[in-house]
Amino acid sequence: MKFISIVNQKGGTGKTTTVISLGAVLAKKGKKVLLIDLDPQGNLSYSLGINEIKHTIGDVLMGDATAKESIVHIEDENLDIIPSSIDLANIEISMAQIEERELQLKKTLKKLPAYDFVLIDCPPSFSLLAVNSLTLSNQVIIPMQMTALSLQGLDLIYGTIAQIRENLNPKLKILGILPVMIDKRRKLSSEVNDYIKENFDIRLFKSGIRNNVRAAEAPSFGKSVISYAPTSNSAKDYTEFGKEFLALSK
Repeated sequence: MKFISIVNQKGGTGKTTTVISLGAVLAKKGKKVLLIDLDPQGNLSYSLGINEIKHTIGDVLMGDATAKESIVHIEDENLDIIPSSIDLANIEISMAQIEERELQLKKTLKKLPAYDFVLIDCPPSFSLLAVNSLTLSNQVIIPMQMTALSLQGLDLIYGTIAQIRENLNPKLKILGILPVMIDKRRKLSSEVNDYIKENFDIRLFKSGIRNNVRAAEAPSFGKSVISYAPTSNSAKDYTEFGKEFLALSK
């Protein structure tokens, strides 16, 4: 069972869309996939049409529910999810008082049912919740816009993951950067791409994700873009990314 954190401390970088879309592609290829919404904003849960929530990842973290009884099955996508709610922000504050608080997620997911992949949608900051996810995970995927401002944040991401690897999780690896919201007409995208290759020892996935309005529409229908608009550019790009991801995960 592989745990994969999808991280970027900047908001609006396509983390949630990447989690859902990659999960949907893997499910269509016969993989058993669990998504975990670790963001208090609950965008992942909303995007899959979850309105009534019995138990959340917050309940799991505080020992008020088991991971197994918190799982919601999304029939249309053949995906499982442990949802989130706004209460997770308060729970994160409470977690700060717990001994070995960086290991809380790892401890509470010990009896998780077997999955091929667990994809974790992290909050847009390197908060205690994100640190818990990175401490648990085998791999990290960084969705990133190919802009100059995004490059500023990449140094922070790289440094934080290096600290987690040194102090908490020596097995943690960056699987790669996923270029998102690509506009191939802009020269800057290729320049940022080249800069990353020259200055960072991080893989750039070949399967970049193009700008596409269908991906923005899909959450309103509680669906992945793979199900909502299977012939769209986003669906095609994420399908190619899924193939690349699986090839690297063997």
